[in-house]
Amino acid sequence: MPKPRVLVLRAPGTNCDRDTAFAFEQAGAEAEVLHIQALLREPHKLAQFQILCVPGGFSYGDDLSAGRILGHQMQVHLGDVMQGFKDRGSLILGICNGFQVLTKTGLLLPIDSEQGPAATLTLNRSGRYEDRWVHVAVTPGKSVFMRGIERMYLPVAHAEGRFTARNASTLMALDRGGQLVMRYIAAAGADPTADVSYPANPNGAQLNVAGICDETGRVFGLMPHPERHIDLTHHPRWTRGEGKPGGDGLQVFQNAVGYFR
Repeated sequence: MPKPRVLVLRAPGTNCDRDTAFAFEQAGAEAEVLHIQALLREPHKLAQFQILCVPGGFSYGDDLSAGRILGHQMQVHLGDVMQGFKDRGSLILGICNGFQVLTKTGLLLPIDSEQGPAATLTLNRSGRYEDRWVHVAVTPGKSVFMRGIERMYLPVAHAEGRFTARNASTLMALDRGGQLVMRYIAAAGADPTADVSYPANPNGAQLNVAGICDETGRVFGLMPHPERHIDLTHHPRWTRGEGKPGGDGLQVFQNAVGYFR
């Protein structure tokens, strides 16, 4: 069978595009890194791909807020193209800055014309950039990317990762709808419903949310970096016998590739 084609969309300040493309290639896909300006010039190129990934980094330096400028470009100038891509059954993944971008496009969660996005990712409660490894629990629900995954150990690196819903009713609706598919937990075997304090929850996210999916399960955004743990030797304690072949992150990309096989 032909390999699924992945478009890894980069912008000025993006720094995880090559890592993410490599992770998809390791999972059996054909990946191409494309600059946002190239896609703006030729938006029809998106039709050549089955998976779109917005990787991590600091798009446009996060000058206005994390992911805001790239998200605005995608929503205003590529909105119809992106929605068409989603509607035909394609997959969309946003990692870290990419998650921040997706919350501003309407592809992941709806954007109300008066009230704004259903949720956003705002400044860490610690008031500083957090760079550490975290444990997360997964409830896959409809999410294509999370199928067969229960627990993960992944690195985070962000200053604006605190998941915050528009209001309490929106948060509860997302929870009831099974869209809050990844949550920070205190340790590898910890209860995923228990309260989690800093630094296990590195940013103070509501309900310890680390990743969410849309209603279809085909659009997924997460703050941890799965592309940074796709090999045993990526584990910070692999020399002490911890970790597993393929790391904890590789299955995320394998699930995406497997969806088209």
